[in-house]
Amino acid sequence: MKVIQVKHAQEGGKQAFAQLKEAMDKGITTLGLATGSTPVTLYQEMVTSALDFSHLTSVNLDEYVGLSGENPQSYRYFMNEHLFNKKPFKETFVPNGQAKDLDEECARYNDIIAQHPIDLQVLGIGRNGHIGFNEPGTSFDVQTHVVALTDSTIEANKRYFDSIEEVPTHALSMGIASILKSKQIILMAFGKEKAAAVAKMIEGPVTEQLPASVLQMHPNVIVIVDEQAASELTK
Repeated sequence: MKVIQVKHAQEGGKQAFAQLKEAMDKGITTLGLATGSTPVTLYQEMVTSALDFSHLTSVNLDEYVGLSGENPQSYRYFMNEHLFNKKPFKETFVPNGQAKDLDEECARYNDIIAQHPIDLQVLGIGRNGHIGFNEPGTSFDVQTHVVALTDSTIEANKRYFDSIEEVPTHALSMGIASILKSKQIILMAFGKEKAAAVAKMIEGPVTEQLPASVLQMHPNVIVIVDEQAASELTK
């Protein structure tokens, strides 16, 4: 793991963009993308850049169960608003949260990942150490799956909804085994509330109780953290 410490999220976005540009110069074809507030500064850098992404495919980590892509709280809508509508890609894949058969949708998404191996995966980290919607206790061997969201994740996501009752309780998520197949991973974390998870991810034991700790086992991970998120690191 390579750790890059920055002053704030905007600088973090610039650092992540520099890593992305370097990977594009090497000829990557597929990006794994994340939603939430963390990667927004990266997407801002992508949108304002002169780079052309129309030859790239994107595969997103997750989607809420029950929300259509037209719902402003869905991750498909988020990606369209923050990136895809402004910078076209060759293809963009997001799990279908309205699929009638969710197990079938998981199998379909596993096939998509197999057909489009991810060259560079962008990740955030939850306060409880989750990556994607892979909550504590998730097997490291799982691929795309249906997730029952924990109370802490629902609480963290309620700021995007009018009330906590509106926050979906389940999601479709790329599994940890799928994430680990990515050739390179960039994980971004900003803010004091992420400090404990970041410290355990980097310096703690590898355990399914802290899903992000599995990244210690990946050969090519860059962690970009601001000063607050790095505040509990001892090294």
